[in-house]
Amino acid sequence: MATIHVDVVSAEESIFSGEAKFVALPGENGELGILPKHTPLITRIKPGAVRIERADGEEEFVFVAGGILEVQPGTVTVLADTAIRGRDLDEAKASEAKARAAEAMKNAKSDIDFAAAQGEFATMAAQLAAIQKLRQRR
Repeated sequence: MATIHVDVVSAEESIFSGEAKFVALPGENGELGILPKHTPLITRIKPGAVRIERADGEEEFVFVAGGILEVQPGTVTVLADTAIRGRDLDEAKASEAKARAAEAMKNAKSDIDFAAAQGEFATMAAQLAAIQKLRQRR
């Protein structure tokens, strides 16, 4: 079966690098599915889960908090603002951060403060949704 090389990187580290049969992730305009020999593409990605079906049939999950996706016929590169391996996601921490962001939105003294809190709230909501998606797959 044909495969495609996938790299998921953040500013801090390389999260995944390997061969895959399929990659699914949250594109700017909806969910994207990428197979080997996909048409070249560059797009922004939204916070959410990246699902990688590795060449050996196992699945990898990575939460990304947004970033850029580049697809070439033999390569998929995800340049994430923040990326966390699925096994490293912490539901309690994400819930606490979401609650803090909701409180910050209530107490925002400026539009800039509100927008920052709103962005954090959306990211934590997406992280919790990714945790649920990962839990359903197990």
